Amino acid sequence: RTSKFNTMAVRIRLQRHGKKGKPFYWIVAADSRSKRDGKYLEKLGTYNPNVNPPIVNLDVDSTVKWIQFGAQPSDTARNIISNEGALLKNHLLNGVKKGALTQEDADNKYDQWMKDSEARVQNKLSKLEKDASEKRKKNLQLEKVASEKRKQAAEQAAHEAEQAALEAQKSAAEEAAAPAEEAAPAEEAAPAEE
Repeated sequence: RTSKFNTMAVRIRLQRHGKKGKPFYWIVAADSRSKRDGKYLEKLGTYNPNVNPPIVNLDVDSTVKWIQFGAQPSDTARNIISNEGALLKNHLLNGVKKGALTQEDADNKYDQWMKDSEARVQNKLSKLEKDASEKRKKNLQLEKVASEKRKQAAEQAAHEAEQAALEAQKSAAEEAAAPAEEAAPAEEAAPAEE
């Protein structure tokens, strides 16, 4: 009698959840003939690509168990589980089975790889935070420059309006004085005719 794992092709793949425009994935072991979001054999973890860096929660031991059973990961799932160390752990486990290294050596190598991986993630996070901080500073500086330009333009416009008002008052005063001067000679001329 054969087990159910021998009669089906098992795939480790992503199952889409979440809402429109905000995908959220479950990493599952499923029969390759089942629908993308259909029945699965076991949920191995989650993958959230909506943040940078993406958040992955993966049960590495269960994933390695399914790979040992012969499950084939999809391309995207392979990249994700590789980054989480499941493929390395499977490789080291196969090395222990073949006698190439001891379980203690395999555990040490895996632990060292996990420490290095955590350091890479922390470096990326600190770089992203630093870049965001620099971008905020740059935007603030640009806004200060733009604000200063707007302030100068407003002062210039107010100064020009003030000058125009003074010119208008001056010309109005000149126009008011000019008819009075023109009227005075006409009055002098009028009595001369009498």
